[in-house]
Amino acid sequence: MVKRPLFDNSIIASALVVLAILFAACDRDSVQQSKETLPREQIPALVTDSVTTLISDSGITRYRIEAPQWLVFDKTTPPHQEFPTGIYLEQFDEDLSVQASLKADYAYYDEEAQIWTLKGNVHALNRKGEQFDTPELHWNQKEHRVYSDEFIHITREKSIIDGVGFESNEDMSKYTILHPTGVFPIDDEEKSEAPAEQQTITEQHVISQ
Repeated sequence: MVKRPLFDNSIIASALVVLAILFAACDRDSVQQSKETLPREQIPALVTDSVTTLISDSGITRYRIEAPQWLVFDKTTPPHQEFPTGIYLEQFDEDLSVQASLKADYAYYDEEAQIWTLKGNVHALNRKGEQFDTPELHWNQKEHRVYSDEFIHITREKSIIDGVGFESNEDMSKYTILHPTGVFPIDDEEKSEAPAEQQTITEQHVISQ
């Protein structure tokens, strides 16, 4: 079976274009008010509130996106999109069961570089049920890579891994912690009672299996 990336690039890009059309009737009053005080490049071409949409692929519902507000800036360098009050995305399988999810307090999308920047309480969940928590995460669509230079906390079935610096493929099934600081077993009474210095790992990298 061919693995589908956690966030399919073409689907997400197409979805954002479709959303721009579907939600063109947005908060025009706030945009008009901004025009009176801000330079054109700082004024969003689109302001959409309470975005909830389902995205289909080949006739099958694959994603659900929720965002309190979505802003599109077409005159900035580079053009970009912002989700200033947070974003939440779910991925479904053919039975509409949730396979993966991602949420953050803030999201920024650079349209030229095709890079997403997620900030503030970033939480991701992959197909294996592994949870990833970090203050900041980047997703490069061109390079098909997810990465962070910040602290990363990963909760797996039998262990918790902490570290600084993180690189992963797009579905976050294969990842590397660049500077691991500790591995803590779950449901292992003897190991959980071991002194913290005995639990600290010394390897330069932790690579998922």
